[in-house]
Amino acid sequence: MYENSPAMLHAMDPEGRLVKVNRFMLEALGYTAGEVLGRPMTDLFPPGSRQTIWDAIFESLFETGSVHDLPCQWVKKSGEIIDILLCASAEKDAQGKIIGCLAAALDITTRKKTEDHIQTLAYYDPLTGLPNRTLFQDRLHQALAHAHRDGHHVGLLFIDLDRFKTINDTLGHAVGDLMLKSVARQLRNYIREGDTVARLGGDEFVIISSEFTSNQDPIAFSKRLLEMLAEPIQIDGRELFSTASIGIAIYPDDGQDVTTLLGNADIAMYSAKDQGRNTYRFFSAEMNALAIEKLSLETGLRGALQRGELFLAYQPQLDLRSGRLTGLEALVRWAHPEQGLIPPERFIPVAEETGLIIPLGKWVLHTACSQAKAWQDAGLPLQRVAVNVSARQFKQPDFLETVETVLAETGLEPCCLELELTESIVMDNVQEAIMTLTDLKIRNIHLSIDDFGTGYSSLTYLKHFPIDRIKIAQEFVRDIPKDPDDSAIVEAILAMAASLNLEVIAEGVERRDQLRFLHQRQCNHMQGFYFSRPMIAKDLVTLLSRHLGEGPCCLYEG
Repeated sequence: MYENSPAMLHAMDPEGRLVKVNRFMLEALGYTAGEVLGRPMTDLFPPGSRQTIWDAIFESLFETGSVHDLPCQWVKKSGEIIDILLCASAEKDAQGKIIGCLAAALDITTRKKTEDHIQTLAYYDPLTGLPNRTLFQDRLHQALAHAHRDGHHVGLLFIDLDRFKTINDTLGHAVGDLMLKSVARQLRNYIREGDTVARLGGDEFVIISSEFTSNQDPIAFSKRLLEMLAEPIQIDGRELFSTASIGIAIYPDDGQDVTTLLGNADIAMYSAKDQGRNTYRFFSAEMNALAIEKLSLETGLRGALQRGELFLAYQPQLDLRSGRLTGLEALVRWAHPEQGLIPPERFIPVAEETGLIIPLGKWVLHTACSQAKAWQDAGLPLQRVAVNVSARQFKQPDFLETVETVLAETGLEPCCLELELTESIVMDNVQEAIMTLTDLKIRNIHLSIDDFGTGYSSLTYLKHFPIDRIKIAQEFVRDIPKDPDDSAIVEAILAMAASLNLEVIAEGVERRDQLRFLHQRQCNHMQGFYFSRPMIAKDLVTLLSRHLGEGPCCLYEG
């Protein structure tokens, strides 16, 4: 049993020399009996730890007479280091003096590697090797505890790569992963001793710094970090660029616990993105108020459809040549039970960001088409209803199917529907946009570019889009004819549209001098407060009824 035991059994004399070893131990370590017998057992330990381990063994044997599961390492004859658990029991004479020792060692190298691997998976990001969220929170907790004890500050930088999703989607996840690894290396090399950099997930990184001594320190630190991250990265022969947005929160001013500090740094990061990206922002109370408002809007918006709080208003579109109403633009409104009427510019961005724009956009499309069909069935004159399409809607794989389903369910003819898209939507992925727009166009659906002139205008691409008309953005119409720059832009848009044989409609017409300027330059389609404010469906019945005759439009008589 001694010779064949799967444990490395051995005996030592009072000086710690090996006097007996079993066959399993010799085979496991690669030695012969002559190479180990008579040698100090400590010769099996790595050189740097021999004295420390022997002191621990001797002390335990002297005090308690035994050693239980002492983790240490042995060196095999080949030089390979293995992890072991050492157990020993002292033999004593009648006077209590140690006269020998029996010991056993278990090879736990495989188990130790497994435990280390599990530890790594639990606390480190498998892609970048950086601490993960769990280890980050533990280190931040320790940093805050030390700062509280010593009266120091702790800086937390929340870093999010700008437009990383575009790189991931266009070049593939493999390239995206290589980019994340490269950024992780940059951050690891950039931080100072004592700092921690971690990856929370996706393209989000955080840095914990206890070295900030003034408000200027995190500013200089962030500026240098932004400069470094803006440098090109070489990946698979490509030169890629990725800027970052950084949110900064400082303990104890911006939070005194892990959750609050991280949440406030996150809020500051989103503020940096709202400011145009590639910048940094410190957390402030105002940001927190805006974040709370956004959360409140999101929570309320999620149930607004079911509670019937959303409704559509319709703004007339006119053809000045005939003086008649040609269409209506459907505009969503939210009647909040406590806050009253919430303007679209407040809740639409929240809907876009959270993905609520998908069910909201489908509801708007269905409601507008259904109402238009009802007006037509009632004999009221309506050529077309215009519905705005968001970027998220347009990029949905089933967008075309959704439009077809709505038209089939409501019975509205495709030619009576106009979809309005912004320049940024169609220019985000030109080839896919052309395919989707062409699919819509062959179904006889009217298409227009909204807010033209504010995005990525390009004649090279615009001529390839199957667009019926463009809408001059309200911000250019607002100050014509007084502002020469806006006037020149409007004239250029009209000339360009004429050369491409595109119809033009100007929105936001509120004064007669604007109308006159546009009309003189052959812009004959308009909408705006000068003619009518948006109206709910029941109020429009009277207006549409007045168009049953052949007379001029009641909103504009030339």
